[in-house]
Amino acid sequence: MTDLIPVGAIGGAYGVRGELRIKSYCAVPEEIENYSPLWTENRARQYALAILRPIKSGFVARIPEVATKEDADALRGTVLYAERSQLPSLPDDEFYHADLVGIEVFDTGGQLLGRVKTVHNHGADDLLELQLAGKTDTVFLPFTKTAVPTVDLAAKRIIADPPLGILPGSDTEESETG
Repeated sequence: MTDLIPVGAIGGAYGVRGELRIKSYCAVPEEIENYSPLWTENRARQYALAILRPIKSGFVARIPEVATKEDADALRGTVLYAERSQLPSLPDDEFYHADLVGIEVFDTGGQLLGRVKTVHNHGADDLLELQLAGKTDTVFLPFTKTAVPTVDLAAKRIIADPPLGILPGSDTEESETG
């Protein structure tokens, strides 16, 4: 587990006076400001973030070092990270996405399916994007209790029971002929 957790990203300039568009990854979006100052992934820069107002899909924010539209646009795409120690503890059945990336995924029979490449959320349940073992293909696995009954962060192991049709070749069942 890493000591930095992604909590948002800079979307570029908002206006011409150095204000920024911010997308929050936090469960309560405005809480991103509570974790300020925020870091870049490699800890090369730290930003004191102040939210000014909400906008569609995020917030308008100010960072003291950013004074112009050009400065703001130069930061477009920058992911903002908080120290793990600043973040609240999670219940046993919740996880920070950053902690799931890279974990090996096994089926209920113990066969390696692959590794978690990334976690997606498009408004409903989270989806684990799995890089299949020994392949370049990826598949999306619903991150639900039914499809993913066990997550063991300490062992860096996930046990999955993928629905039929998720894995290549799993949509065909052997049939008996009589």
